[in-house]
Amino acid sequence: MLATRKKNILHHVFTPLRKFLSDSRATGILLIICTIVSLILSNASPTQTAYINFFKEPFHPISFLNTPGDILTWINDAFMACFFFLVALEIKRELRIGELASVKKSLLPILAALGGMICPAIIFSLFNGNTSYAHGWGIPMATDIAFSLGVLSLLGKRVPVQLKIFLAALAIIDDLGAIVTIAIFYTSQLHFGYLVSAIGIISLLVALNFLKVKNPVFYLIPGLILWYCLFNSGVHATIAGVVVAFSMPLSSLEKFERKLFYPVNFFIMPLFALANTAIILPGTFGSIYTSSISAGVILGLLIGKPTGIFLFSFLATKSGIAAMPSNTVYKQLFGVAMLGGIGFTMSIFTSTLSYHTDNLQIISKVAIICGSVLSSVFGYFYLRYLNLDVQGSNVHLPKLAALEESIINPTPAF
Repeated sequence: MLATRKKNILHHVFTPLRKFLSDSRATGILLIICTIVSLILSNASPTQTAYINFFKEPFHPISFLNTPGDILTWINDAFMACFFFLVALEIKRELRIGELASVKKSLLPILAALGGMICPAIIFSLFNGNTSYAHGWGIPMATDIAFSLGVLSLLGKRVPVQLKIFLAALAIIDDLGAIVTIAIFYTSQLHFGYLVSAIGIISLLVALNFLKVKNPVFYLIPGLILWYCLFNSGVHATIAGVVVAFSMPLSSLEKFERKLFYPVNFFIMPLFALANTAIILPGTFGSIYTSSISAGVILGLLIGKPTGIFLFSFLATKSGIAAMPSNTVYKQLFGVAMLGGIGFTMSIFTSTLSYHTDNLQIISKVAIICGSVLSSVFGYFYLRYLNLDVQGSNVHLPKLAALEESIINPTPAF
């Protein structure tokens, strides 16, 4: 009798948790909760100093190597490389055997990302081109992978899996573009010795793939060395996760996706949200929202990103250069383009490189948060409302729902 009662208690406790973890919306909900909690802790007097200083704490687990010096850098440069690795694995699988397998469909997120970088930079320059703030043109260029996919996941099966794949591919290409932009225009000092070493390791990984080496160890060990070289070269180290994922043989992808799904989505991403929203908000916002920096960043994200993404996608598909994702319509594509205006990590990182005074950094960071929140809200409600309009048009087929579950929520490897 007692054993049965204990079993029932455990069932009621763990079943809701298992349902939460298996729901594709769980990641988005968790990210939003972490962001709200972090902003509260960062701006409440009893916890403000301790909370913000925690992420700045020195952390040198391997003292003789030049690794990240504090907890925040470990999260953004090391842990997030695992996130890029997981997403790139999914993109490679789609490029080889899935939704992006055709040349025309794989070109669409590339061209969309290009438009999503050009238009925000132009809008920012319209407001700041002739001012001392002009160097911040790169701030609204990047789409944040973690938050954009998190918000999109809140819509569950209302959005076809093809659009989720499109947004993930677009965001990866977008972030790679942001990394290249930072390396060329915002990096004051590049260490060419480490860069040459990184190129050598990338060549090795390509050779291993060409020789059809299947043991993942031969990719992961050089991948760790590649991450170290990139970190010390001045180039954002998370690109190592993408390079390793694309070099690995197709047969290894699913195994790694299954093993990394829960650690990445329910540990690394929430930790990332907590660390990167540890920002002290100003007491008054009047001076912030009257700044040309704010206008350039907010409008760049809110208007520039969706305009560029959708315009380049529309022109590419209408001209026949690229193809629309299967079972989708332009109205849905525009909604996903709106979520492309969620710029966070790379945008905040670029703002710290663009401006070297606390005042200008605060203005740009608050503008990034504002533009990202507005893009999240408008994109979410647009797609949620739009779903009611297109539900009867066979856009969301039962087969797509099954496919979505296999990609977004793979069966855990335990």
